[in-house]
Amino acid sequence: MISGFTVAIDGPAASGKGTISKAIAAHFGFAHLDTGLLYRAVGAKVLAGMEPTQAALELVPDDLENDALRTPAVAQEASKVAAIPTVRAALVDFQRSFAARAGGAVLDGRDIGTVICPEAQVKLFVTASADVRASRRFTELSGKGMDVTFEDVLSDVLARDARDMGRVDAPLRPAEDAAQIDTTDMAIADAVAAAVAMIDTKI
Repeated sequence: MISGFTVAIDGPAASGKGTISKAIAAHFGFAHLDTGLLYRAVGAKVLAGMEPTQAALELVPDDLENDALRTPAVAQEASKVAAIPTVRAALVDFQRSFAARAGGAVLDGRDIGTVICPEAQVKLFVTASADVRASRRFTELSGKGMDVTFEDVLSDVLARDARDMGRVDAPLRPAEDAAQIDTTDMAIADAVAAAVAMIDTKI
């Protein structure tokens, strides 16, 4: 059994990092954590009236099992609370403990390779153009019956990018030693294959 092997995957919204992360975890038998769900869960609690830091401190695993976490309103709130240093600090231990578990772990988010797991054996930064990312998110949301326009989704994607990259605490950026995968014109199967090949060289 692999012990303490960590794959850190970062990237902006709708870049494909979540899909790639899940595929990698399934391929290698690693545990997977979508760290963005932690911030979405905190955001949902804030929308329900809770103070952000308290919401982060009181987060429990069951809070992540909620379909409402995938709504645009929660996504925007998640981006806002993620810029609060005390919220980020409250969630660090949870993420690092998950990353150190026996059997290997894949974590995807926005500061995994730079802050949460700087010693990860593999670091990937997954990106794509804003238009392509907005198109993917629009297809996802409209497929769920949500009343959205492409223009609104693109505006949300750009706003999230600005917040994520511009925040003072743990801004979104590639780790210096991260391998970059641009999925703008890449089939998801090819992106997964590229990631698997990178990880194979480290195991």
